[in-house]
Amino acid sequence: MFALRTTLAGAILAELELIGAIGLQGKHGRATGTAPPTDLQHELELIHGKSRPHTPKRWVSMLEGRAEMQRVYEGMAARGIVEHVGEKHLGVFRTVRYPEKDHASEAALLQKIQAALGGPPPDAGAADATATDVEAPAAEMPAPAKPDAEARDARTTALIALLQAAGLLGKLAPAADKIRASELAKDHWPSRAVEDELLMIRLAEEEEPGI
Repeated sequence: MFALRTTLAGAILAELELIGAIGLQGKHGRATGTAPPTDLQHELELIHGKSRPHTPKRWVSMLEGRAEMQRVYEGMAARGIVEHVGEKHLGVFRTVRYPEKDHASEAALLQKIQAALGGPPPDAGAADATATDVEAPAAEMPAPAKPDAEARDARTTALIALLQAAGLLGKLAPAADKIRASELAKDHWPSRAVEDELLMIRLAEEEEPGI
């Protein structure tokens, strides 16, 4: 869960940079003064309103949280991508789940990622692939697709970088070219901030005394 929240915070920074609202100035992430229409207006105002500059890692730490994650889930629910399912326990406690409702959006993203990295296109059963499918010999795997220039747009590159920082790229696209992924992601500062924050969280967990 902490990895999801941290990576989402990095994705917020990535999106705000893509629309030109923030940028990296020296060692700090700052608002540019440009205010294009965005669903992330609250987060942009937070960054713009801080009188003291912060490093990208600090911004990730400030933006990660349950509220941000729930807001994004609710946005996907409004678009029909996931479903808002509320459950009560003992008539008192309430939990909310967001099971996938329409796989088309995820499938389209995976297709763009694999095209950008030169991996084989996902088939209809990619989401339910078994370990045997992933570990098939190279001779039995489909021939790698040629990288698609249109697939290497800025958002695809940002997504690849964020997934790699979160350690999820290999799970979602096991046949993708990891060297190419590193090349595409090496200069993406929001992803570096995610990687640094996740490292600090994991180190802190390892240092906690056992119960």
